Amino acid sequence: MFTIYRKELNLFFTTAMGYVVIAIFLVGTSLFLWVFPGEWNVLDSGYASLESLFRLAPWLYLFLCPAVTMRLIAEERQTGTLELLLTKPVSRWSIVFGKLLASWTVVVVALLPTLFWWLSVNLLSEPRWNTDSAAFWGSWIGLLFLALVYLSVGIFGSSLSKNQIVVFITSAIACFLLYYGFELVGSLFSGQFAYAVSRFGVHSHYESIARGVIDSRDLVYFLLVSFIFSAFAVRRLKH
Repeated sequence: MFTIYRKELNLFFTTAMGYVVIAIFLVGTSLFLWVFPGEWNVLDSGYASLESLFRLAPWLYLFLCPAVTMRLIAEERQTGTLELLLTKPVSRWSIVFGKLLASWTVVVVALLPTLFWWLSVNLLSEPRWNTDSAAFWGSWIGLLFLALVYLSVGIFGSSLSKNQIVVFITSAIACFLLYYGFELVGSLFSGQFAYAVSRFGVHSHYESIARGVIDSRDLVYFLLVSFIFSAFAVRRLKH
């Protein structure tokens, strides 16, 4: 697995792709948070908080994560190297988990600069360091687990087609439905049934963590959904 991990990580950072994807995510997020006026702008809000980042990031993830994963298996199928890889003494689970871990590392690298924004907000607050640190770290950890789910969906999507554009669009749509689709369906009902339906979606669990309370049920949900889509990708490789 770690051989696959190192191989994919080297491909990300020895070509322009990894840097371009990370740069687009950071520049786009920075413009919304610090430059463009509006509801996302931290300075316009008047509060020392990065809540806008954590409301915006899941939507930007819909482009970031499929862009990171779209080539992982599709390109191997297109170039014919997948068949060669499958003849090696490495399990299909190791292939999928190695690629998932490498893509997750890329997303973590993209998120690390946001810690400087947290430092900036703390220094700008009055008095200094008067911010809700629990909510920040809860939301930041939530983004890590949310990325894990999106990336596993993207890897499964990459196993379905050789065309990377088709993979990107399919994965983005699937991630959107998984994130907000159950919330939309739940809004058609009321009471406990609406709540139960929404709990099947990612949005409800992400919002729960973003409040600063790390609930083991939410973490298990993220890990379980990621495992399910990874299993789908492994099954696809077997065929």
